[in-house]
Formats: sequence, C-alpha cells, structure tokens
Amino acid sequence: MLAAILYILPLFTVSVLALPAEPDVNVVDLGYSSYQGTSLENGVSRWLGIRYAAPPVGDLRFRAPTDPLKTTTLQRADAFGNVCISTTAPPNTPGYSEDCLFLDVYAPTNAKQGKPLPVFIYIQGGGFNSNSNPNYSGVGLVKASDNNIIVITFNYRVGPYGFLASDEIREGGDFNIGLKDQRKVFEWVQRHISEFGGDPKHVTLGGCSAGAASIDLHLTAYGGRDDNLFHATAAESPSFGVQFTVKESQYQYDALVERAGCKSASDTLACLRELSERDLQSVNFNIPTPGGTDDLPLFMYSNVVDGDITTDFTYNLFEQGKFIKVPVIFGDDTNGGTIFAPMSADTATAMNYFLRTQFPLLTKEHLARIDEFYPEGKKYPNAGRYWQSTSDAYGHMRYMCPAMYLSAVYAKESIPSWNYRYNVEDPVSKANGLGVSHTVEVTAIFGPEYSRGAAPASYYSINKNAVPLMQGYWTSFIRTCGYHEN
Repeated sequence: MLAAILYILPLFTVSVLALPAEPDVNVVDLGYSSYQGTSLENGVSRWLGIRYAAPPVGDLRFRAPTDPLKTTTLQRADAFGNVCISTTAPPNTPGYSEDCLFLDVYAPTNAKQGKPLPVFIYIQGGGFNSNSNPNYSGVGLVKASDNNIIVITFNYRVGPYGFLASDEIREGGDFNIGLKDQRKVFEWVQRHISEFGGDPKHVTLGGCSAGAASIDLHLTAYGGRDDNLFHATAAESPSFGVQFTVKESQYQYDALVERAGCKSASDTLACLRELSERDLQSVNFNIPTPGGTDDLPLFMYSNVVDGDITTDFTYNLFEQGKFIKVPVIFGDDTNGGTIFAPMSADTATAMNYFLRTQFPLLTKEHLARIDEFYPEGKKYPNAGRYWQSTSDAYGHMRYMCPAMYLSAVYAKESIPSWNYRYNVEDPVSKANGLGVSHTVEVTAIFGPEYSRGAAPASYYSINKNAVPLMQGYWTSFIRTCGYHEN
C-alpha cells in the first residue's frame, strides 16, 4: 500500500503544477504595446504612463499626433509619464519634456467581470500654456461611483509646442495640435477602452478652465461634426478666451524664430525643429500682444481659427447652431478672477490697463461701461482698492458670462443642460479676498486627498461635506447621461 501511495503522489503533484496560471487582470494588450497595471487595496486598478501617441520630437515637433510606436516587451505602467512643457518654464525641469503624450487609466479591478462601464475623460487646464493639473488621481471618483466608472487623465502639448501658428506652420506643420492631442485621446478610448472594461458608447468629457474651453472647441470642432467620440460633457469654468486667426498669430512665430536665432535660415521651421529641447525652451516666453498694452498677457498661445478643426470663432459657431447636441454641464466659481487680477490695482485706470492686456480689442467705450458696472470695491489687506473690481470684471468676462451663454444656447435647443455656481467658502480664502477662486471645485470632484495638495484645508474639516456632494453630482451625470446606442 505504501508503495502505491508513493507512486500516486508524484502524478498528483505534476497535474497540479500543469494547471494554467490565472491571467493577470492588470495586463492589457493594446495591439501596439502591452501594459502591466497595479491593483490598489481599495478595489481600484490603475495604469500610469500609457503612450497614446508617438513621441512628438524631431520632425514630429509642430505636427499633429501620430500613432504610438510598437513595443514587444511588457511595459510597466506604474509611474506617471512626463508632463508637457509650459511656456516660461525653466529648461530641463525634472518631470517635464516634449516627450509627454501619456495618459492614465483608473478602473475598478473587476471592471471586465460585468457590463461595460461609463468612461470619464478629464482634460486638465492651464490656459493652453501649461498642464496645470497633471497627475490628478482618478481613484476618488471611481470609489465615489461605487466602482462603476472608469476615469482617464492625460497630458497634451501647450504653448508653442501645441498652438504655434503661422504661414510656415501651414506649409510644413499642423495647427491646433494641442487640441488634436486631446482628440487623439478620444480616439484611443474608442479603440482601446474595452480592454479595461469601459464602454466606448458611453463617454463623458470633463475639464476645468482651458480644459473646459477645450470642451467648447470639441463641441464645435469641424463645424459641429459629430464623430461619436463623446456623448456628454461637463465643463468647469469654460471660456472662449482670446482667439486669433493664423495671420494674427504670425507675430508669435516671427518672434520665436528671431529669439531662437533662426531668422536667417532658409527654412525657419526646419531650424526650429533642429533645436534641442533645452535651446527651444530657453526662448519660450511671453511677449506683449500687438494692439494691447506693454504688459505680458496671462496666456499668450491659444487655439487659432484654422478653417479646419476650428472653422470659425467659437461664439459664432454656437450662435449658428454648429455644435454637437449632447447633455452638458456648464458652471463657475463665485470669484473666478481673483487669482488672475493684479493685487496692486488701485484705480480704474489700472483695472482697464489689465483688462486691455488680456482683451486687446476692448475699446474706450467698452472700458467706460466696465467702469460703470465695476466701481471701487472692498479693500483687502495688501491689495489695491480696485483689485476686487478688476477680478470680478475679469472673472465675469472670461468665465461666468460664457458659461451662462452656453447654458442658454443648449436650453434653447431643448438639450439636457445644467448650470451651477460653486460657492463653498473656505475661511482662509475668504479672509484674504480670494473667495471661492477659479476651479477650486476640481479638488472636491476628485477628492482633496487625490488633488496633489491643491485642496483648501477646510475640505478636510468644515467643508468636507462638499466633497461627496460634488462627487455625487458628477458620477451621477457620468453614469446616467449620454449613452449612445449606435
């Protein structure tokens, strides 16, 4: 009997060892690369630093994004990719690079076990001149949805890398490539999100500031052509900003060429492409806007009317009905201009000077009316008498009025539309005059612990109830609005 047992045991052991290993739920094969994600302890998995396009360097500088390069080895997706370089940032800043077209995916670990989940693509802000909310974590939103959504965050090119425009770019490059980077992400989601358990027919765009302005631009892209890349949008502090034509943007290109030492080159665009990242970034800074003032604008580079992805000025396209008809949220913060307005503004003249710097086409008649509506305001410590007036005028012009207008446009078309004013007061910000400042609600939507230190301290104490409230609104919208059958 003992001999028989000893004979059987090795056979049993071999059969156990021969069983196929359980597939790793965090390995995704995207066709061009396979990525190894990470399971967190809270039932959420994440994949960081996934390439959604080829590195936009060398000859691809100033060109629209192309498909990511293929790899044959498993890629570890456990670290954020580089952030795209900001205008005026010092060269060689750690963690920033031209090679920056990466996205991050946050999904329930068991996402592929049930029906496909709604997807939320978040476009960060930064005035089209920086990536101002890089590497925000989507974990909080996934948890707030009871593990019933997938969140995508990503980087896109900004400043001259993303929005340089000129006759030379027309001939040898592409316009609005930062916007086309974003669209590349939308296309990536349509092609690949099912590998993570997501539903490509149920995609909501979200974004703050320039991310919200980007939503306006995607709603009107190609004259309002609907390619079914998204099915609902939520825009926090949207704006139309200052848009130029290609001709009006030529001064930016010419100035960059001169600063870079390329003016005498037979092909100035080729010369700019041949510069090292360090050399190009060393001459990447703001200059005054022609027709404005001698001061520097807050945001120099922006979307241009190119006759292609942006066929006309944004407000014209909405007025003409040339926009995608999907459920929308538009909204703002009560004091959206305080972080932008100069605290030194002490007179109406100083207020008008700042506003003309940001909006060069303002006339004397415009400014006279603004002076009527925004007289001297409340005085705050270390601030001029017109700081509050200046910040109110700028915040209303840049953000609040566009949001109200857009809500009215969608309501007129009987399209599901919601508008909000965020007014959760932080005691410290209220005391120093910042009030409920620009895009502060982002930290409530993502959760203060997932916003990289950007949340006010009161969001952990007296204002903590604002967090589940905002997350509830957003996750409800993401889950219930915008499902597209076809």
